[in-house]
Amino acid sequence: MPKWPIALHRATVDDVEVAVRLIEEAGTWLRRDKGTDQWARPWPNRAGRDSRILASLSQGKTWIGWDDAVPAATITADPDEDPYWPDDLRRDPAVYVHRLIVQRPYKGVGLGAALLDWAGGTARRDHGARWIRVSAWTTNAGLHDYYGRRGFLPCGFHPDDGYPSRARFQKPTTPLPASGFALFRESWLPGPRG
Repeated sequence: MPKWPIALHRATVDDVEVAVRLIEEAGTWLRRDKGTDQWARPWPNRAGRDSRILASLSQGKTWIGWDDAVPAATITADPDEDPYWPDDLRRDPAVYVHRLIVQRPYKGVGLGAALLDWAGGTARRDHGARWIRVSAWTTNAGLHDYYGRRGFLPCGFHPDDGYPSRARFQKPTTPLPASGFALFRESWLPGPRG
C-alpha cells in the first residue's frame, strides 16, 4: 500500500541501476498491458540508452520519488535545449522532460501530472522556462492522449523516422495547478537505494 507523500530526491550516478530498472519494468508493462512497443528495446542500443541516463544522473537532472526504499516514480527535467526540437521553438526557454515513469502501485492518483507541473514550475522559477516540453513515443497514441488531457498541445513530429520519440508536445509553465503536489515532498538529501 503506497504511503503518501513520497519523497522526491535528486538522483545520483549511484541510482543508475534503479533508473534502468524503472524503464525496463515500464517497458514490460507497456507491451503487456497497453500493446505498445515503447521501450521494447533500448534506443539506439543499450549502451546509448544507458549513457543518456548516466549523463542525466551525473548532471543532476533526474529525480526519483521514493516510498521508503521503494522507487515509486522518476522524472528527468532538463533545462538545456533539446536538439530534437526545431530552432524556432528552442528560442523560448523551456524544460524538456524525459523518462517520466510512475510505477503501477502509484498510478491513477495524478502523480505523473503533478511531477510534470512540478518540473515546469521549478524550471520557471530557476531558469525562466516558459514551456514544459516532451517528446513522446511516436507510436504510443495513449501517451499522446495523456499529454493532451493535461493541457499539452501537439507541436508536430521530428523528421527523423529512426527516432522513436518523434511526437512533440508542450504546455506553458503558467498557470500550473498545485493540487497534486501533496503526493510528494521534495528532498535535497540523498535518496535510499532500491
